[in-house]
Amino acid sequence: MVNQINKLREILLKPLPGESAQYRMAPEHRSRLSQTEVTNFRPSAVLLLLCYDEQGLFLPLIQRNSYDGVHSAQVSLPGGKFEKDDGNLEATALRECQEEIGVNQVEMLGRLSPLHIPVSGFLVQPFVAICRQHSPIFVPQPREVQEILTLRASDLNGTQLIKSGWIELGPSLKIKTPWYEVQGKKVWGATAMILSEFSELYAATL
Repeated sequence: MVNQINKLREILLKPLPGESAQYRMAPEHRSRLSQTEVTNFRPSAVLLLLCYDEQGLFLPLIQRNSYDGVHSAQVSLPGGKFEKDDGNLEATALRECQEEIGVNQVEMLGRLSPLHIPVSGFLVQPFVAICRQHSPIFVPQPREVQEILTLRASDLNGTQLIKSGWIELGPSLKIKTPWYEVQGKKVWGATAMILSEFSELYAATL
């Protein structure tokens, strides 16, 4: 596993696949918009935290609580908006990881391509890190996190998790999109697009 993590660290320093990988899991209606065209965005960060146990590497995902907002009850990566006290987006990702799932013993490996979320105006910077603890105990933040899911890194290699169809967003709104099905939950939208890029890089370490 150590060799695999070191290889991933090296890969993250090279040019990233970006949109070519992200848009494999994009909703059909989503238009392409280069990062140079994104204006008036709100900076944010998420963390792909590689954890390990007896079965190998896995990523924790969170299902957010229901609230009055566009991302209500969705499955996402630990993360959130940039706060002035953070200083930089890497610190945002680490802070949010500690707040939302209770993990702070991590080593940063690198970053993925940023991704704009038009519906909420966020420009998300994904980071990749390795947890220093074996079989970490997650502590979900009750105010924001309904449930913590486990996505096995090895499952990203194939297509068994990938489904597609219609997702209802409201009484009169639905979209057609692919998603990853994790523990019976649909992981779609920006989170699926970020995972799609990561899966391509992770496959190169095998």
